[in-house]
Amino acid sequence: MESKYFRQSEVENSHDAKRLGISNKLTAEAKANAEYLAKMILDPVRERFNTAIYISSWYRSPKLNKAIKGSPTSFHVKAAAADVDMDGRNSIPNRDIFHYIKDNLPFTELILEHPDKHGNPAWVHVGIVRGREDEKEILVAKRNSNGKTYYIPYSDWANQ
Repeated sequence: MESKYFRQSEVENSHDAKRLGISNKLTAEAKANAEYLAKMILDPVRERFNTAIYISSWYRSPKLNKAIKGSPTSFHVKAAAADVDMDGRNSIPNRDIFHYIKDNLPFTELILEHPDKHGNPAWVHVGIVRGREDEKEILVAKRNSNGKTYYIPYSDWANQ
């Protein structure tokens, strides 16, 4: 995999895959998608904030995604999405990562995941698919009283 700052081992790294004994090796298509995501979004984020970027989830093989009950349409299955989680690692809050991507970079989907009362997300999900870079779907993930995740448009959440 070719990226200024990310290695293939980071894309394939998964605590769940290790725990479950499931292979999480990139396919050729997933490798190309991971390179594109790194080039278009993750490398620029690293350069903007001048620090290493922690990715909590990137590629999920179809078998791994099914085992953890991930969405069958998740961009993670194609290595076209990553979850960035900077909280607790340095002084850059996840909120700043979210707003930088939202305001400056191409993407297909961007999700502010489970924000706290100050609007800082637990992590930032970002995905990009070639040819769909300008879709820019922006959502907020919330949990209902049963703990089930649901999504609302960012504009609705931001205007509350």
